[in-house]
Amino acid sequence: MPLYRRYFVSALGLGGVGLMSPPLLSGRGSEGRLATWARDASAPERAGLIRLDSNENPNGPGARAIEALQAMLHEANRYPDAAEVTLMEAIAREHGVSPANVVLGAGSGEILRMCVEAYTSTSKHLVSAAPTFEPPARFARLLGRPVVEVPVDSALRLDLDAMAARSTGAGLVFFCNPNNPTATVHGEMAVKSFVGRIRRASPETVILVDEAYHEYVDDRTYATAIPMAVADPKVVVSRTFSKVFGMAGLRAGYAIAHADTARLLREYRVGSGTSVLALATAAATIGDHAHIADEQRKNREAKAFTRAFFEGAGYKVGPSDTNFLMIDLRRDPQPVRAACRQQGIAVGRPFPPLDTWLRLSIGTMDEMRQATAVLRTALG
Repeated sequence: MPLYRRYFVSALGLGGVGLMSPPLLSGRGSEGRLATWARDASAPERAGLIRLDSNENPNGPGARAIEALQAMLHEANRYPDAAEVTLMEAIAREHGVSPANVVLGAGSGEILRMCVEAYTSTSKHLVSAAPTFEPPARFARLLGRPVVEVPVDSALRLDLDAMAARSTGAGLVFFCNPNNPTATVHGEMAVKSFVGRIRRASPETVILVDEAYHEYVDDRTYATAIPMAVADPKVVVSRTFSKVFGMAGLRAGYAIAHADTARLLREYRVGSGTSVLALATAAATIGDHAHIADEQRKNREAKAFTRAFFEGAGYKVGPSDTNFLMIDLRRDPQPVRAACRQQGIAVGRPFPPLDTWLRLSIGTMDEMRQATAVLRTALG
């Protein structure tokens, strides 16, 4: 059955409207509104609000990306077939793989949904962490597929031993590296060991490595899992243009996988699901290494400034290889969130079971100066 029929049949079987609801199908930014809808969807965004709640890039796309977007406007009346090919070829060149290894998605959120639908079932569970990026687990539950969530360890790192132990018989293991919301990362050897352990104990299980924050990693032991994904049909790597490339609102992402795996995943993709504008912008920016380096520098500097503020005030700040920080306030952060909101600063929502921790996205240096001034008062 073609994807669009299979997907809507399954949607109707689960109550239709519930499965197609905004929290499920929207992108990574929806985490900032999850459950409580921190940004009131019924009212316009407050003018001047500093948004440090959804790990968005405050600087937006680079000049090369914006030029490509503007140049593609005249093609907005056409279906995106040719633009899809152009982007797949650009991604393949950037990573030294074949276009046959590339799967496109409307943000990496669609890639995660495709993997859950393709590889889990009522008899093949999803293994995930707690807390981690929630959409894979939410989608699996909506499909009636079992989910096993493994708590992070005391250092806020994914507990790879425990996750591997729960992976026998699983359809899919979701491995967010670096992890959102804890900002921690595992190095190359740990990832290889983790994948190898699962492949030996449960050969049919697929490991999905979410590398949304790849470009922000400073840990020298880290390396992408893309070479493993190209060689091993049971490993998939997802990437997004939402973070370092500043394209969260345009919705473009991709997976790198073995050619056979990529062929299967495309069967679950929404056809023509990414606009020609997003495709052209992504193709123009993926090789813009100067823009990437500038974004890394800006994030590193603003993050160091913010870390110094909290540590100087006596708070524990977790390690971060992302564009956000986790700070242990040693108390319920909700009053702090409310006070910040009153002063025009949106900060991260709760992430149980880390009930005393506050997640703070990194904005521009000017935004972080304003935010820390507000936080100084809010923290008392």
